[in-house]
Amino acid sequence: MLVLITYDVNTQDAAGVRRLNKIAKLCVKYGQRVQNSVFECLLENYNYRLLQHELLKIADQYKYHGFAKTRNILYIQEQIDRAEKALNHHKQKSAE
Repeated sequence: MLVLITYDVNTQDAAGVRRLNKIAKLCVKYGQRVQNSVFECLLENYNYRLLQHELLKIADQYKYHGFAKTRNILYIQEQIDRAEKALNHHKQKSAE
């Protein structure tokens, strides 16, 4: 699945800069940078779950409320993937 990751981190203090760097390093491991704070990742289900877990771990570490959006975006992507699979399955059945 293709996952688009975007984030906005307050870098007015040292903790924010560290958080930004951790997120960027993590995202580079899974995909490619498209713009500052925007990454495209082509992931299998296992890596998708792993990335989600690692991002949420960073969120818990810093108690950063902005990650709720990440969780919702990942959930929405999951729903889109399920809908696409169902649509493709329906198209295949109709073609038979």
